[in-house]
Amino acid sequence: MNVLVVGGAGYIGSHAVKMLMEAGHEVWVYDNLSRGHLAAVPSGRLIEGEVADRARLVETLTQKKIDAVMHFAAFALVNESVNDPALYYRNNVIAALELLDAMREADVKRIVFSSTTATYGEPDNIPIPETTPQHPINPYGFTKLVIEQALADYAAAYGFAYAALRYFNAAGAHPDGTIGEDHDPESHLIPIVLQVALGQRERITVYGDDYPTADGTCIRDYIHVCDLSDAHLRALDRLQPGKGICLNLGTGRGTSVREIIEACRRVTGHAIPEVMGQRRAGDPPELIADARRARAELGWEPQFADVDKIVETAWNWHRKHPRGYASK
Repeated sequence: MNVLVVGGAGYIGSHAVKMLMEAGHEVWVYDNLSRGHLAAVPSGRLIEGEVADRARLVETLTQKKIDAVMHFAAFALVNESVNDPALYYRNNVIAALELLDAMREADVKRIVFSSTTATYGEPDNIPIPETTPQHPINPYGFTKLVIEQALADYAAAYGFAYAALRYFNAAGAHPDGTIGEDHDPESHLIPIVLQVALGQRERITVYGDDYPTADGTCIRDYIHVCDLSDAHLRALDRLQPGKGICLNLGTGRGTSVREIIEACRRVTGHAIPEVMGQRRAGDPPELIADARRARAELGWEPQFADVDKIVETAWNWHRKHPRGYASK
């Protein structure tokens, strides 16, 4: 297929681009580089543009004869969404709707959408199946839920074929070390811990050790970025006109903050000092995926189920790129 990856210069998008190209697809990246990296995009594949620019999108979709779209261009920082909800509604909702309408105008009706576990809010039952009521507790989660609903409505009214893939905690880097995770500011646990190992931070702060978990720290389901990308490719092949699928992407295995720190110590060989901080508002004690539906419907199986293996790929990237893509 000819695939347009919107937000393909970002962390997860760039890994999806690499896997799409390796699978033989003709891939174009549409990105404004506000939070992505030119160095993460294969040479000659970038089309610079704003997602809110419908005319530019229609031109791109038409000229490149695009068959399907993957959408990764949302902002995804919970705290930022709380402090500046207008930014999130403009980018994650208004711009995303411009993309969908550009697709309608160009008669491109297949899309794989990057969604999130944040649409569930604070669920009562763990692990979390797709049937869990979606009650997001922050603007980020709500903006994703809005587009999930829009996709369902566009499928019913206009014949769109879509997959909404609800990620748990994306982690790791490509095993070949060519692309990885580079955020500013960094908000993900594993790269923050590895920055301590690299001497870029003095210590890691653990936000609360009094949660109702085995070691008192929060538990999350860490899913390798290449496993996420693999699920996107599989979903692309299963899109059906007028229908949609909503799937959780996780390993079904929870790892605590302390266990992540210990894994980073094992992999790096560094002591990695830690200090205890106060709980952060809105941090649920435990979030683990029930991903059986993705396994059944996509024939998908995570290849990086062991957290040490995930950390190894991240360490390989961060050690070679201590300043991220600016290291090149």
